[in-house]
Amino acid sequence: MRPPRELTPAFFGSFDWHSAVHGHWALARILRLFPSGDAASRIRVALDASLTPEHLAAEVAYLSRPARASFERPYGLAWVLQLCAELREWNCPPATRWLAALAPLEALAAERLASWLPRLPWPLRVGTHAQTAFALGLTLDWAASAPQRELVDLIAERARTWYGADINAPIDYEPSGHDFLSAVLGEADLMRRVLGSAEFPRWLDGFLPDLDHSSARRWLTPVVSPDPSDGQLAHLDGLNLSRAWMLEGIATALPAGDKRASLLAEAAAQHALQGFAAVSGQHYAGAHWLGSYAVYLLSRRGLAAVTARS
Repeated sequence: MRPPRELTPAFFGSFDWHSAVHGHWALARILRLFPSGDAASRIRVALDASLTPEHLAAEVAYLSRPARASFERPYGLAWVLQLCAELREWNCPPATRWLAALAPLEALAAERLASWLPRLPWPLRVGTHAQTAFALGLTLDWAASAPQRELVDLIAERARTWYGADINAPIDYEPSGHDFLSAVLGEADLMRRVLGSAEFPRWLDGFLPDLDHSSARRWLTPVVSPDPSDGQLAHLDGLNLSRAWMLEGIATALPAGDKRASLLAEAAAQHALQGFAAVSGQHYAGAHWLGSYAVYLLSRRGLAAVTARS
């Protein structure tokens, strides 16, 4: 029993390990897009201090204990890979150095997920950390950039097996009171990555067959957290942000002229406005993680192009 700064010296200081991981990802993303920004020098110092070979070796030692085989699986492990993808796609000496230090943890995270997926009989269709689809979306983006062809193929096979025949998504059941992810949108956002441009619209026809129905309109409307200071109820502020980027991703995967694209894009914009309004330092319950979600949405990280919103 030791403090986190000793057990996990790279990823500590946030409420939980995964938030520290995607907090580092957010810093790397901001620095990559705005290398001359006001915060650039402070970000470089922070990442240099955290992402050292010694700190990352301690992280690997902590995760390698047999009793921790399921530690942060899949959510935190997927964010580790997303951090590595960010650094790998960014051609600059500091990013190369940080990525080299992360390499053992990157390999461990990938192996943990690759060995888990064939053993998982059914996906986890939840709106919190355990959701399978969201983590696989992050992991697939990493595997495509690494490149890790075998893992790309494994994720595609698992996604088709688990979700390929899904129809009539139960949108009336969302959201649950503590959701920060949509199980339905997370699945669709993964499948638009896996299926081709001709196949995905047909799959979406069966999965979300009537987006003009009143129940869909309710579901496509942003939510309001009743208490942003509550750690679980603050999840709903994050739900608006994650819904926004998932809706945007789904819309971009539809062909030109598809009327669903404009409907989903408008819903994404409404969710983004509500989600950004909740990003502040007022309540630690949201402040320790909502910023990362805002960066993911603003910078359109889940889409192919590396561009920032104006």
